[in-house]
Amino acid sequence: MQLQLVTLSGSKFDEDVYEVIIPTIDGEIGVFPGHEPLVTLAKGGVIQVRHKRTDPLDKLEYFAISGGVVEINGDHVKVLVDEADHGQDIIEAETQAALDRAIKQRDEATDQVELEKAHQLVDRHMVRLKVADLHRRHHRS
Repeated sequence: MQLQLVTLSGSKFDEDVYEVIIPTIDGEIGVFPGHEPLVTLAKGGVIQVRHKRTDPLDKLEYFAISGGVVEINGDHVKVLVDEADHGQDIIEAETQAALDRAIKQRDEATDQVELEKAHQLVDRHMVRLKVADLHRRHHRS
């Protein structure tokens, strides 16, 4: 089946895959070829991609995504999100520093708007660290 992962800055992934696991507002869904048509909301989290049925864990690809929309139609899956980062592109030290800044911003927030923005940043950086960790653990040389 064809998986397209599209962000505001363009296509991040457009390939044939066997399976994709997507975080949605109703929980994670696994999508395989021949999935029933569906339109749902993606939530921030980890997308896992298996290219071939027989691929082991060290062949999976991981993406950290923000929320968006998922459209499944036959053997075509389109995920439209604001941001998506591939596991190999995330620098853990930089992301950890950004998380630390976001936590400090959250702890020092003086109003609800600042607090909500800080919570969003904390969530985003925590997901990015999770994806970087998954990539590192499953793609050891």
